Amino acid sequence: MAQTKAPAPPPGTRRSSPAPAAQLTPAERAAMGKAVRTAAPRTSQGMLDPPSDRPDPVDLLEQQAASRVPELVPVRYGRMLVSPFTFFRGAALVMAHDLAGTPTTGLAVQACGDAHLSNFGIFASPERRLVFDINDFDETLPGPWEWDVKRLAASLEVAGRDNSYSPADRREIVTSCVARYRTAMRDFAGMTNLEVWYAHADLDELQARYRAMMKARQRKALAESAAKAMTRDSMQAFSKLTHIVDGKPRIIANPPLIVPISDLLPEQVDAVGLEQQLGSLMAKYRRTLETDRRHLFEQFEFVDLARKVVGVGSVGTRCWIVLMLGRDHQDPLFLQVKEAQQSVLAPFAGESRYTNQGQRVVAGQRLMQSSSDIFLGWQRTPAGRDGVARDFYIRQLRDWKYSVDIQTLLPAGMRSYGELCGWTLARAHARSGDRIAIAAYLGVGDVFDQAIARFAAAYADQNERDHAALAEAAASGRITVESGL
Repeated sequence: MAQTKAPAPPPGTRRSSPAPAAQLTPAERAAMGKAVRTAAPRTSQGMLDPPSDRPDPVDLLEQQAASRVPELVPVRYGRMLVSPFTFFRGAALVMAHDLAGTPTTGLAVQACGDAHLSNFGIFASPERRLVFDINDFDETLPGPWEWDVKRLAASLEVAGRDNSYSPADRREIVTSCVARYRTAMRDFAGMTNLEVWYAHADLDELQARYRAMMKARQRKALAESAAKAMTRDSMQAFSKLTHIVDGKPRIIANPPLIVPISDLLPEQVDAVGLEQQLGSLMAKYRRTLETDRRHLFEQFEFVDLARKVVGVGSVGTRCWIVLMLGRDHQDPLFLQVKEAQQSVLAPFAGESRYTNQGQRVVAGQRLMQSSSDIFLGWQRTPAGRDGVARDFYIRQLRDWKYSVDIQTLLPAGMRSYGELCGWTLARAHARSGDRIAIAAYLGVGDVFDQAIARFAAAYADQNERDHAALAEAAASGRITVESGL
């Protein structure tokens, strides 16, 4: 029933989505969760015992770079070298290798795959309400729920060290986050299926619920974050990222971070074939939208396209921004078209059931998020000059999206933020996994919380060694680095 390592399925097989044990009663599911403790004790979740033949982290990053845009890989290394925390953000593949050797319960969920604290944030629901949720699903795949919890907890420990928090503060932050995950899962275990599905973290409700518990500084910070989020939309992106050329809006070049298609492929821009090809690709994407969103999308016309560097872990993947206009110049729509490659979890949790990696991302996001972007869809481009067909997912570039500035948080603020992330992750897992069995495994005490805190501290030590290894590779000339971008 339980296992100590998530096995990869035989070659050619596809893993199905996780689902609760619908044929069992709630009491039987709870008993199953408790029984798992025998084979995978909660204290064992604190273990981190890398094998003697643990892969060189720089080797893994170089292998990952092989499928990325070559001239952008040095930018990725430069961003990862800024601090152990930025290294951690870009090292999901490295951690996936390490997590594969840790104990698991065998209870699968739709896992995020990269659930570090900077991949949570604020954005707009289709009803134009601010919600807090996970906002990055590049690595999503069915897999052990523990892997997401451990990555989130480790990110809090690593960020706490970057912020010079005391060991006591860091441990309290991590245990509070995991305890919130545990208690939230217990709450979800007592809910009906529909109650779990409708649960969400609406910012107005959060402010009202926790106002009495928050200090004035925290209330002010939350209000400021909400205000900033509501300014980040396509109109703001339009004013920041475009200028007028010959009476038409065009995306501003800022190489290598933003490179318009006219600069990247000048020989193709004047060709009728380029616009026809883009039209064909947009038509394929349009078919992945719901019919009402498809109708809305058809009211916009293509204007310009540019390659854009995003994030830390995604640097070097092919990411584009598409400018479209509706009624006039005051009605812009910016879409982000982001390459989707195989999940870093796939070698250990099994291949996706979806042959299109963009569809994998979209399906996982819709399953885990309480509310997803109305323009969320996917497409596959035909093989280009390099002979490789590529999968992409599409969403709005900005739709009231805002992430907390982790470096500015005091320990109390980080603790509150970590607890919110813990609740949010539990809600996402409860939608796809057996919440009753997981809650029973976790129990009411803090055994699991303390174990994960030990793991997080140990992994932060490992992450610092890996960061140093990347720095050494840069110093020796093994890798090329571009910093400050």
